[in-house]
Amino acid sequence: MTLATTSTGQPWWKGAVIYQIYPRSFQDSNHDGIGDLNGITERLEHIARLGADAIWISPFFTSPMRDFGYDIADYCDVDPIFGTLADFDALVARAHELGLKVTIDQVYAHTSDLHDWFRDSRARRTGDKADWYVWADPKADGTPPSNWQSVFGGPAWTWDARRGQYYMHQFLSSQPQLNVHNGAVQDALLGAMRFWLDRGVDGFRLDALNHSMHDPLLRDNPPAPDTGKPRTRPFDFQTKTYSQSHPGVVDFIKRIRTLCDEYGAIFTVAEVGGDLSEREMKAYTEGEAHLNSAYGFNFLYADKLTPKLVADTVARWPDEPGMGWPSWAFENHDAPRALSRWCAPEDRDAFARMKMALLVALRGNAILYQGEELGLTQVDIPFERLQDPEAIANWPLTLSRDGARTPLPWAADATQAGFSTVDPWLPHGEDHLALAVDAQEADPASLLNHSRAMLALRRENPALRLGSLEIIVADEARLVFRRRVAEQSMLCVFNLSGEALEWPLDKAVMGMANVCINGADNGSLPPYGAVLIEESN
Repeated sequence: MTLATTSTGQPWWKGAVIYQIYPRSFQDSNHDGIGDLNGITERLEHIARLGADAIWISPFFTSPMRDFGYDIADYCDVDPIFGTLADFDALVARAHELGLKVTIDQVYAHTSDLHDWFRDSRARRTGDKADWYVWADPKADGTPPSNWQSVFGGPAWTWDARRGQYYMHQFLSSQPQLNVHNGAVQDALLGAMRFWLDRGVDGFRLDALNHSMHDPLLRDNPPAPDTGKPRTRPFDFQTKTYSQSHPGVVDFIKRIRTLCDEYGAIFTVAEVGGDLSEREMKAYTEGEAHLNSAYGFNFLYADKLTPKLVADTVARWPDEPGMGWPSWAFENHDAPRALSRWCAPEDRDAFARMKMALLVALRGNAILYQGEELGLTQVDIPFERLQDPEAIANWPLTLSRDGARTPLPWAADATQAGFSTVDPWLPHGEDHLALAVDAQEADPASLLNHSRAMLALRRENPALRLGSLEIIVADEARLVFRRRVAEQSMLCVFNLSGEALEWPLDKAVMGMANVCINGADNGSLPPYGAVLIEESN
């Protein structure tokens, strides 16, 4: 199969805008209050009109939903909540008709405890799947094999009387850790990947990939230094030296790449968090034998958007031979909405416009989370409506992920904002109705239409999609960088503050301003102003 390339000769995914869909909250087609695959298919035109290149669908596989799909009981089937395999095939066909590529999640660190693999593994200490999960004997005093702690709170070990051993889990106790050191486990996971490739998917987002291998010696993690930040979980008190980030992940990645290369331009992007995330992202994407891209949490958990944050982050991914291609997200299903983190309520409209321009101007792939194009804010979910197991376990110290997972508002005056005809699994945000798609569709000056214009600008300008990035100014509030390819140079000027500032360059730039945001122009920088200028040669 030949590589699918763009008119630039580059693979389709390079510089792409990828729209993340959280299926439970996108569109409910069967009136049960939960979004589904047919609902996604019904609304794909919205994403195509927005100008995205691809969609990424969060897990829709068979699951007891204790972690809402990230606890998989069958890698090769669709959970009935979301539909059927035939529904998925129809979704892929419709997406491709609209020119959208389809990427899906793969979760290789753990399964559900209801997966047949785990049932077989826990039944006996011998057999073909006995070591498909991470099992260990207790210490002499009966305590767990190591001091490792789980992300969601409490030890990363649970006693199982059937085997008379502990099993490891880095998240919920119902998410037992796969032993990805085992070649047979790798073969099974690659088999699942091939199943979806044969159904026509164009790429994979690899969830928590650096959690997929551990230190086989089960050495204790050292204590983490006190940074002064609040520590709400035992997990926060350790440096995860041995419980994750094993170097063997890189060899598994090579096997993933080999398989994907059989199918042409398949896009692979890893989610990588933790203390070593930058080093691991580069190792996972180096050269032509590894993944295409990776993203971390530089922006997702930042409490403020600053020029220094942007400059320091992008500078770590220079345009050099062998260096991987980055991806960036300001929002996703695990992080609070950016507008609720980064600006005052009265500044949200102006800030959102500047933020969208910045996202499409960065070098790398842009990942846009559903509702970001509408300016959705974080919803305060009352305790009695919480679904997020982490938030429930650590209430009230952990901010609920549910606040970023609320249903998308499609129609301001419709029942349940057009998402469903019944009470949805999570409540709508009170301020979200005014931001509904139909309300913004009718307003030429809306954020939705601005977002469409920004994605079109990126698509039409090779410097923004593929060019190098050079930081020119990054002071307390002003950010200036140049994007350049051989035939084009684009100067990108941003004011990240709510105050009018002096133009950051010695003089106005010679060239045409492709876009002026919030009253900015070539030589003027009002609050949250931004100008993208195609420089004259």
